[in-house]
Amino acid sequence: MRFSLLAVSALAAGSFALPSVDHVEHEKRDRLPPGWQYHEKLQSSEVLPMRIALTQSNLDQAEEFLMDVSHPESPNFGKHWSHEEIANKFAPSPDSVDTVKSWLVESGIAPERISRSQSLGWLKFDATVAEAETLLKTKYHLYKHSTGKPHVACSSYHLPKHITRHIDFITPTVHFDAKIPQAVAQPVEKRAPTTTAAAGHPVQTKAALGIGAPSSGSLPKKGAQINIKGLIDELKNCNQFITPNCLRALYLFPPGVTANPQNSYGIVEYTPQAYLQGDLDLFFANFSKNQVQRTPILASIDGGIPQTTMQGFQYNGESDLDLEYAMTLINPQKTTLYQVGDQVQGASFNDFLDALDASYCAGDDPVQDATYPDPYGTAEEGAYQGPKNCGGFTATKVISTSYGYNEADLTAAYEQRQCMEYMKLGLGGTSFLFSSGDNGVAGNRNVCIDPETKEYNDGSSGIFNPGFPSGCPYITSVGATQIVPGASVTQPEKACETVIYSGGGFSNVFALPSYQSAAVKSWFTNNAPPYGAERFNNSQQTRGFPDISANGANYVVAVTGQFAKVYGTSASSPVVGAILTLINEARLYAGKGSVGFINPTLYANPGTLNDITQGGNPGCGTPGFTAVSGWDPVTGLGTPNFPKLLAKFLSLP
Repeated sequence: MRFSLLAVSALAAGSFALPSVDHVEHEKRDRLPPGWQYHEKLQSSEVLPMRIALTQSNLDQAEEFLMDVSHPESPNFGKHWSHEEIANKFAPSPDSVDTVKSWLVESGIAPERISRSQSLGWLKFDATVAEAETLLKTKYHLYKHSTGKPHVACSSYHLPKHITRHIDFITPTVHFDAKIPQAVAQPVEKRAPTTTAAAGHPVQTKAALGIGAPSSGSLPKKGAQINIKGLIDELKNCNQFITPNCLRALYLFPPGVTANPQNSYGIVEYTPQAYLQGDLDLFFANFSKNQVQRTPILASIDGGIPQTTMQGFQYNGESDLDLEYAMTLINPQKTTLYQVGDQVQGASFNDFLDALDASYCAGDDPVQDATYPDPYGTAEEGAYQGPKNCGGFTATKVISTSYGYNEADLTAAYEQRQCMEYMKLGLGGTSFLFSSGDNGVAGNRNVCIDPETKEYNDGSSGIFNPGFPSGCPYITSVGATQIVPGASVTQPEKACETVIYSGGGFSNVFALPSYQSAAVKSWFTNNAPPYGAERFNNSQQTRGFPDISANGANYVVAVTGQFAKVYGTSASSPVVGAILTLINEARLYAGKGSVGFINPTLYANPGTLNDITQGGNPGCGTPGFTAVSGWDPVTGLGTPNFPKLLAKFLSLP
């Protein structure tokens, strides 16, 4: 029989207030995080800042709302919602607000003590320890970390049955969200366990914060250093060396000409990944001369800066690649760089989303997302000592992210919450693009899932390992292609099979969206592989990815003062983003809005893309999937055909 330290501490301090018959346990923690110890019972007169996260409303209609402004056959196409409209639509219902307020008042919390957050998602009030313990049927204690840092918490708390559906969670309660250097916070149970990934193994603490680390597995791959002499304007070499002009020739789009002030393109980088200005200038001097000494517009989030302390391909390769191509392909339009996280803690995708939407900030996972001011270091060490950026940053019309997780790195609840935030940004008119991964049907670091233990293995066998956020149905997942060796730039491409393999597969978390249903079911009917549920989710009920692809091999990139070949879907996503930015430029000058969430239009008009029918994405000891006519989980619907895409999007309202 297992006893937790917390339970022993609680018994030593006195018995718990027992919940009444109409109360149910809402959240529970069965052990203390390492480094923490029970210190003492709190005085009943001490005051706690209570915060209640109310359940969002209308999430069950989210896809319907998004399709209304994104489907090409909708009369409301392009009528994107304002930030205020989005906040109000998903704000907790009046019924939730009134029900929770009534419960508080009936429990002795005077109405004038209760306020609602500006984001509408929280109720706030101060309460004595005695009031909070009576309200939540619990006992509060003071805990101390080995570093001396104190924290107030309880081991579980209870709510009346009729209240539970109106409340997401309450703080302070079971969460140890005061981060401590090197501490490993233990999981929290919330009605159903949220500490197990879709694959069935425990989620690693701080897995989300490692996205920018050199070892993350989602960064591009470096090839040989090269001499670029003779490559600048030579399309005949595109099968060996990809340059901006090669991409223009492949996808038939022109150089940028105008810079509409309403247009914008954002590239997201996660510290310590950072560009070097010398690398941008070296690239521009050879491929976009009028951009020498140009810099992206810096949007510094949570202390993010393009650090120069750590240099090398593992620190500069991603950002240099993203910005050199994004800035060149949309010039003279400007590029915004969202640099997220400080040099000590780094950042997660949630930390970026927090900066765009203050209402999202409040629900971060203290085990996975960053805490600011940074408790891990000093300002001299690069630790951001300011408050966490909650809101205040504007989403650009197109945002490309060349990073990604394994879906099995994180909990389903964490991923679902984040996916709904991408839905909201799509409602607001932003196109969100993510790289699909570089290891075929295997995950980052080329790992697969052991069918018995559910743990990651060495990638030579096991269950396919889909990526996230590629599995989220409200983003556009971008796979990789390449020019066939020996072929010209005008000939059809194939799925990338040089150095990397295009990430693709089927989610274990997200349901099949309506816009993709026909394409996925057609693929299963006509092209299903010889293996089934023992390898991947073949239920035909879950989201498939990628949606679209672009070249991902042999990119000429300036990194740390030299040119080298670079490979990865990290290259593909910024290229698609640049093409969408050029389309937005044309729509804006025609008096129309941005294209927003593009997937419904792509799936309804597959002829606007170049279908890819060669190559595959092996992994986990199998050939993986194969590129075929129509959509496939290797290259999606194919690569951009700019003239056709432009004509289609210009024909829409």
